[in-house]
Amino acid sequence: MTSDTARSPQLLRRINSDALVRFALDSGVFTAADAMRRTGLTRATVLGVCADLVEAGWLEEAAEVPSGRSSRGGRPARRYALRASAGVVLGLDAAEHHFTVIVSDLRGVELGAATRPVASIRATGPERQQAAREVRDAALAAAGREAGDVLLSVVGVPAPVDGQGRTLTSGDYWPIMNPGFDEPLGGTVLLENDANLAAMAEDSLLDDTDSVTVLMGERIGAGVVVDGRLLRGARGGAGEMRFWQMLGGVPRAEGEGEAEGFPSLARLWTRAFAHEVEAPSVLSGRSDPELNGPVLMAAAAAGDPLAALVVERMADRLSRLALVLASLVDVDRVVVAGQAADWSGPILDRAGVLLQDMPHPVPELVLSTLGADVVARGAVASALSRIRRAPSEFEPRGGLVGAGAVVGA
Repeated sequence: MTSDTARSPQLLRRINSDALVRFALDSGVFTAADAMRRTGLTRATVLGVCADLVEAGWLEEAAEVPSGRSSRGGRPARRYALRASAGVVLGLDAAEHHFTVIVSDLRGVELGAATRPVASIRATGPERQQAAREVRDAALAAAGREAGDVLLSVVGVPAPVDGQGRTLTSGDYWPIMNPGFDEPLGGTVLLENDANLAAMAEDSLLDDTDSVTVLMGERIGAGVVVDGRLLRGARGGAGEMRFWQMLGGVPRAEGEGEAEGFPSLARLWTRAFAHEVEAPSVLSGRSDPELNGPVLMAAAAAGDPLAALVVERMADRLSRLALVLASLVDVDRVVVAGQAADWSGPILDRAGVLLQDMPHPVPELVLSTLGADVVARGAVASALSRIRRAPSEFEPRGGLVGAGAVVGA
């Protein structure tokens, strides 16, 4: 115990309170003795803080052990549990073309979810904020909860985000993707880059592995976890793919942007490289909606020459990206997550073969198993982690402490 803590009973009470809430989050029904063993606090402290937490709404007293089941005589020990209605967290994936919300209880059990399409960059900031509220309401209804039950909302946006939740950049795309979401979705609102949230979700499944999670949708971004810490950068731009245009020797098509993902490349490259194959292709003449990833992979598996060329160039690009990332941050693993993870397995297989010829260590390439909701799941994980770090910053059932603030995660 530091001298500052000893001189501040209020600070000490807060530290003890946070310790007991964290213990309750990991426990079912518990007694004071259970909490004493885990936290090292005295019986008097545990009982006093538990009484405060019951009053605050974090805990509730559980029913006594039924008669005849107690192994000891005398007055039964008081039993406590985290109050199920203390609150929920909300994770929002505010992607370019869709919004997905997952509502979870404070132990990480999913209670409800909803997804809605969004009009891409044609939507204004206020329109995206309204869409966020609508999908939030649908997810909360599915969970049987209300906005006032939300302690913390974490929003993933396809843009760099600094520590204050801002996107500090010029241009049109990123500011539209991050309009601020300054009208609270519920409780405190934290903003984070979507690839960073995907990286947090993937990192929770790995054992002490330095990794890069490549979020592969219409656009591409990456979240980097090294030494157990998420890399951000001064403006939240770590993992952005703007460097790609600076690399020489990378196959590119006319009109290709700086951060195109596999789904958009399936359309763009099928047209751009059609002149490089002489044999007819089943992909020729198809409309944009028909030139999707599964169609491309099925054609390649059937021996279509154009599809095979596009897949080969995707594998080449992924192998180059993995080498660049491994060289810069020395990671063990590159995880491909997001929209393309369901169908890009053959691309990873081929990229792995290309990497075998490299004379230096290369990262393992793996597909995410978390599906299309990886960003929303990462947002939930981030929210739960934030509450665990400092429960006393939050008021159960949407109280006033920190409510309505919009900051970076």
